[in-house]
Amino acid sequence: MGKYSLNQTSTFDLKIFSFDIHPSAEYPIFIIGLLVYLFSVLSNVTILVLIVTQRSLHRPMFYILFSLPLNDLIGITAMFPRVLVDMITKKNTVYYPLCVFQAFLIHMFGGGPLFILAAMAFDRYIAICMPLRYHSIMTPITVAGILSLAWGLDFAIIFILFLLQTRVRRCRNFIMTAYCSNVSLLNLSCGEDVTINNIYGLTMTVLIHVATITIQLFSYIQILLTCVFNRQSDAKTKAVNTCLAQIIVFLIFEMVSLFTLIAYRLPNVSTNARNACGMMIFLILPVVNPVIYGMKTKDIRITFFQLVRKMRVAPGRQSKVICITHSLNLSS
Repeated sequence: MGKYSLNQTSTFDLKIFSFDIHPSAEYPIFIIGLLVYLFSVLSNVTILVLIVTQRSLHRPMFYILFSLPLNDLIGITAMFPRVLVDMITKKNTVYYPLCVFQAFLIHMFGGGPLFILAAMAFDRYIAICMPLRYHSIMTPITVAGILSLAWGLDFAIIFILFLLQTRVRRCRNFIMTAYCSNVSLLNLSCGEDVTINNIYGLTMTVLIHVATITIQLFSYIQILLTCVFNRQSDAKTKAVNTCLAQIIVFLIFEMVSLFTLIAYRLPNVSTNARNACGMMIFLILPVVNPVIYGMKTKDIRITFFQLVRKMRVAPGRQSKVICITHSLNLSS
């Protein structure tokens, strides 16, 4: 196989893994996958629209929460539509720059929940443990700084990860996974030493987990201690309701990640199953997160149902106005 320079490699099409699916099952799977994608987009966009348009949600907690459905939309949109299209068209090729862009967005999505959940845990710590100082601490500038730090660190870490790939020459053109990732792109190398890339990726993964989990543990331990020493039952209920959704999302994220990691390490797992497991993190979280926050976050739930009621009542009110106007015109 001929060797390509970096400039040559950046312009050729890559062949990408194709699921081995029976022809009779292709369209049913495509329709189910499309429905899952549409549900995820609709539910996450709904939360985004509620936070933007409803004044009752214009608070620091929800400004930070805004990042979670936004990150979910980035993850599922970067990965899933391409897989669905390839399933039907059988094209299974991807332009190299688009493959790099997809991998970049996918890794941004992977690191996003840890930073965002850490920011949300810190917000709840201030709200429950320092309620009288909450508004003086969580000012718009502070919230903007927290969000900039979360997204900025995520972007910088992933940017350096992919910047390290520019030193690697690539000779292969087959992606072994159903979507592009840092590892699948490194596997295109000409057998060069990618130890630096691997060390950086592993180190950053460990540091992100240690830092963000430490922030969450500190916050939730302080919240728990506040609940124990505070005899007011309403304070305990508030703490449980505001933190439970974040803890559930974090546990789901870690369990799905661990399950995917184990699936790729087991030798007897088929390539189809490994790729399906690898896609779970991009499907489960964007589908489950809005449901969890819709059910466990009282303010979002109440605001949503109030908006639905207004939409139902509005046509009836409009018809009454039309009838009154019509009768006035007749009497005149």
